[in-house]
Amino acid sequence: MSGEHSAYLMVIGDREALAWVLSTRQTAFPAARAGQVSRLAVGDELLVYTTRGCFRNPTRDRGRVVARATVAAPIARDEEPVRFGGREYPLRCPLHVTELAPFGRGVVLADHVEALHAFPDPRSWSVRLRRPLVPLDAHDRDLLAGLLRPELAPLDDALPEYLRRGVPVQQQSRRAPAP
Repeated sequence: MSGEHSAYLMVIGDREALAWVLSTRQTAFPAARAGQVSRLAVGDELLVYTTRGCFRNPTRDRGRVVARATVAAPIARDEEPVRFGGREYPLRCPLHVTELAPFGRGVVLADHVEALHAFPDPRSWSVRLRRPLVPLDAHDRDLLAGLLRPELAPLDDALPEYLRRGVPVQQQSRRAPAP
């Protein structure tokens, strides 16, 4: 895609991390992925994909593309890495996120793998999702973005439900009861 910005599927497998990404409008990566994420450039498009296990119920949930974002500044190493699930993510960059599919909506990726170039072997497509970024060519980006477009809502309308579901149960129970 010379002369154009690159596009990626940004894989998120944890509800707390997703809530952090959406609420802070930034993303973070582990140091071990520095080589892969160093290719991200300002203006690159990220289609945010939540795995089946993201909300801790892989038998109920489906892996979905739920948002579009663009990289707003280069990746930088943070002195205070963000932590999720006992892991550190010191590589950060801000994102521009404007739209999000309402919770439980979005593009079910499994329904489209046979049409996507990023998954040359549809039988083992999920193996490619074991990294934080999956490169997409123009065909894949256009297909997924086109399918996602009718599902999207303004960020401020859809965000509260993702944030509510991103809070661990023990933290929810510590909140003061509603009057």
